[in-house]
Amino acid sequence: MSIRFTAEQRSPLEVTDTLLVPVLADGSLDASVQELDRALDGALRQGLSSLGLSGRVGQAAVLPTWGRLPARCLVVTGIGSQERQTADQIRRAWGAAAQAAAEAGVRTLSSPLPAVEGLDPGAVCRAAVEGVGLGAYRFLEYRTSSEAARQLEHVVFLADPAAVERPIARGRTTVEAVNLARDLVNRPANDLSPERLAGIAWELAEQVGLECTVYDRGMLEEIGAGAILAVGQGSRHEPRLIHLVYRPAGDSLASIGLVGKGVTFDSGGLSIKPAEGMERMKGDMAGAAAVIGTLRAVAELGLPLTVHGVVAAAENMPDGAAFRPGDILRALNGKTIEVISTDAEGRLLLADALTYAARQGVQLLIDLATLTGACVVALGKQGTGLFGTDRALLDGLVRAGERAGEKLWPLPLWDEYLELLKSEHADIKNTGGRWGGAVNAALFLREFTEGVTWAHLDIAGPAWAERAGPLGPAGGTGHGVCTLVYFLEDYANR
Repeated sequence: MSIRFTAEQRSPLEVTDTLLVPVLADGSLDASVQELDRALDGALRQGLSSLGLSGRVGQAAVLPTWGRLPARCLVVTGIGSQERQTADQIRRAWGAAAQAAAEAGVRTLSSPLPAVEGLDPGAVCRAAVEGVGLGAYRFLEYRTSSEAARQLEHVVFLADPAAVERPIARGRTTVEAVNLARDLVNRPANDLSPERLAGIAWELAEQVGLECTVYDRGMLEEIGAGAILAVGQGSRHEPRLIHLVYRPAGDSLASIGLVGKGVTFDSGGLSIKPAEGMERMKGDMAGAAAVIGTLRAVAELGLPLTVHGVVAAAENMPDGAAFRPGDILRALNGKTIEVISTDAEGRLLLADALTYAARQGVQLLIDLATLTGACVVALGKQGTGLFGTDRALLDGLVRAGERAGEKLWPLPLWDEYLELLKSEHADIKNTGGRWGGAVNAALFLREFTEGVTWAHLDIAGPAWAERAGPLGPAGGTGHGVCTLVYFLEDYANR
């Protein structure tokens, strides 16, 4: 992330660059900047009123200082009701402020930190850092214009530097991990094959000190990963299984496996998808991107946990060698799978990846996947369907999601629905039909977890944003990274 974050203990009235001004839902100024009221003699309230700014979270605008302050201009941002403020409201408010500042050509922004009931100042600062870093994100790698010139470069928090040094560092780490995942999801499939994804993981491992093992086709055949091999056999780009490992320098409190679906492009295979919207199937590896981003964060945070990141990567294409409906595959754990739809390929990748990860001796397994349209129908574009075998694990993930501003909602694993997955000729079918599709998919995955405590996050909705918001532009969101980072931090501090 190119934005620099520092802190200086000074008054808002001493700021000479651009000053961020938090505004409450009733139009009043937050206590951190109330001294501006007297200096501006009511001009700020009039300016807010003329622009129709109510203090709602997500509203932000740039105002002049009317020659009454040392600051060149003000970036006002709504922070909502004082009684109901959360870390995510701060995150979104500072994201909106960063976008407004960048649009106005602001390079340096000085920011007070409001007091939020129930949050320590460090948590407020970290949320503000995350908001700025996520809100200012742009994917410009394939642009030939000079849009990068209008970028916010420096944020100065008006706080004791010693008190916010750690929250700033942790916020930066989370932002860099989320934005790495976004970059991967936004990258076009012609520039992100399974082989290239494995190469990026390898390069990251060298940068931050992770172990990395990559299984090519021959190695996948040797270990018997028949489900991964089947999904990738219709593409000229061969599949890969990527295994990243973070090991702490000291004692490890636990071993946790994170598993990501990495379909670098999903045409649907022979069960081909409709043409409309197929261009977004480059993002069918958002689960894999989240795992890779999270491993980066874990390494930089130095958590006292052993974390295995396992990614099954393949391109699902419909050529003459492609797998077919009716084929029977043998997965890594020996189970046979009848293929009903080649467009239910993500669960096939995860089947082998979950088994592989479980056999690494982990105590917990968490997978992320853009798995089912049924989950989007049930929970909408912002909701993640959460399934699992352990209530404490699910509760921990929901709490982490609330802190991260990512919506997770538990859904059932009803054993009666296993009847829908019974096959006439194999151990299991890869889809149980339309009804209860998200539940059926999760039940399918459970068959490959080797009895390890497990949770599944169906991120099909929130992995991609249809339009821009306070925390970033349209496109890949990096959803799941922030939740996993907060969950792993909490788990390490139990």
